[in-house]
Amino acid sequence: MFPYLTFNFLVGNLPYSTQSDDIGQLMSSVGQVTNVRLVYDRQTNRPKGFAFCEFADQNGAQNAVNQLNGTDFNGRVLRVNWANK
Repeated sequence: MFPYLTFNFLVGNLPYSTQSDDIGQLMSSVGQVTNVRLVYDRQTNRPKGFAFCEFADQNGAQNAVNQLNGTDFNGRVLRVNWANK
């Protein structure tokens, strides 16, 4: 494997109160998370309800999609999908 290669996916339908540490902690239960980036509205600076996450390896990312897609997170059903490049 190439050390610079990351595996990205999108986490949608997040509660607006979610912090990046919350997502990182949840995702680290299925693999090694290297980065979490919440997306904010440029005008209001409020969260948009989704985030991009990166895993160190493909197995961790695939586990996130398989195990966490459709699960409840603070009252919302998560959508976890591979991000398009």
